Amino acid sequence: MSQQLLAGLIAFAFVSSVTPGPNNLMLMASGANFGFRRTIPHMLGIAIGFTVMIVALGAGLARLLDVYPAAHTVLKAVAVVYMLWLAWKIARAAPPGSGSDVGRPMTFLQAAAFQWVNPKAWAMAMTALAAYTPEGSLAAVALVAAVFGAINLPSVGCWALLGQQMARILTSRRRLLWFNGAMALLLIASLWPVVMA
Repeated sequence: MSQQLLAGLIAFAFVSSVTPGPNNLMLMASGANFGFRRTIPHMLGIAIGFTVMIVALGAGLARLLDVYPAAHTVLKAVAVVYMLWLAWKIARAAPPGSGSDVGRPMTFLQAAAFQWVNPKAWAMAMTALAAYTPEGSLAAVALVAAVFGAINLPSVGCWALLGQQMARILTSRRRLLWFNGAMALLLIASLWPVVMA
């Protein structure tokens, strides 16, 4: 890969990782509700899960979806339903220490699995593979995955940190419920391009 193409990949990885999307909105909500430390498994699940997703798609899964377009439609429907369920969970999240089982951060495995139903993750991975692996070699796919692996974790970590800092403002249960409701609505709004496509 040329230096110019690598620079473009790094810029794309940063911009796409740090801009708002379902992962980052959920991390901000988790940081506000549970703090940065308890959100670390969620962050690691996103970073590692997305890297694995890039490798899997680059190794041939994307071609399989081209052959069976109905699988893409099923995946899209599952993504919409799952994200609506997550929005409901965020809206109902209880403050830490309330004794409710609703108030738990997402685990590493949940966050890693979420990448497969996250429309922004699919768009990021498919765009990166199409634009930055023109020859389609496994070495190029591995480089794309490595760049995203290095950039994604600090980028998503900023959102968890922002949420933790917002917790200073969200000192009452009422404010926290309003914040969680707003995060849930933003998560639902992020589905608009998926539904309209």
